[in-house]
Amino acid sequence: MDTQGEAAESHAPAPMPRPRAADQAMHVLIAGRFEWLSRFPIARWAPIPLRLIVGYGFMEHGFAKLARGPDAFPAILQALGVPAPHLMGWLTILVEIVGGLFVLLGALIPLASIPMAAVLLVAMITVHLPYGFSSIKLQAVTAAGAQFGPPGFETNLLYLACLAALVLGGSGPFAVGGLLAKRRKIARSSSDAEPSAGCRGAGGPDGATARWTQGPTGGA
Repeated sequence: MDTQGEAAESHAPAPMPRPRAADQAMHVLIAGRFEWLSRFPIARWAPIPLRLIVGYGFMEHGFAKLARGPDAFPAILQALGVPAPHLMGWLTILVEIVGGLFVLLGALIPLASIPMAAVLLVAMITVHLPYGFSSIKLQAVTAAGAQFGPPGFETNLLYLACLAALVLGGSGPFAVGGLLAKRRKIARSSSDAEPSAGCRGAGGPDGATARWTQGPTGGA
C-alpha cells in the first residue's frame, strides 16, 4: 500500500510555482496601462492621418498639374487616347483639388470619394497597370541622384484603401461633417422640446377662456 501511494505521488504533477513579487508588479502595471487605453478611445483618432495624407496628396497632384500649364495634362490624356482630353483634364484637376479639400476637412467624404476613386481607377488602368505593383523601383544611383523606374499601381491601391476606410469608418474628430451633424441634432432636439402653438392654445389660458366662453354645448 505504501509503495502504491509513493508511486501515485511520484506521477502527480508538480505544483506550479507561485509568482514572485516582481511578476505581480509587472502584471499590475500592464493591467493599469490597458485600463488607461480603454478609458481613452484612441481608435477614434485613426481617420485623421488618413484624411491628412489623402487630402493633401490629392490637392498636391491637382496643383502640380496646374503648375505645368493648362495644356500639359490634357496633352498627356490625348496621348493616352482619352476622349475629350481637355474636358477630362480639367475635371480631373477639379476632382483632385476640391475632393482633396473635402477629405482634408472631413466634409462629404462618401460623396467626394466616388469621383476620387474613379480618377484613381482610370490612372491605374491606363498608366500604372503595365508596370506591375511596386511604385518604388530603384534602378541606379548616379551623380545626378537616384534613378527610378516607372511606378506601378501600389500608390493607387493605397489611396483607394484609405478612401474605403474613411467611408466605412467615418471621418473622425475635427471633421466639418461631424460638426454640422451635431448642430443639426441640437437644433432638432431644441425644436422638439418646444411645445407647438396648438398645444399652447389648448392647454394655456387662451384655451381655458375659449372653453368657458363656449359653454358646455359648444355655443356662445
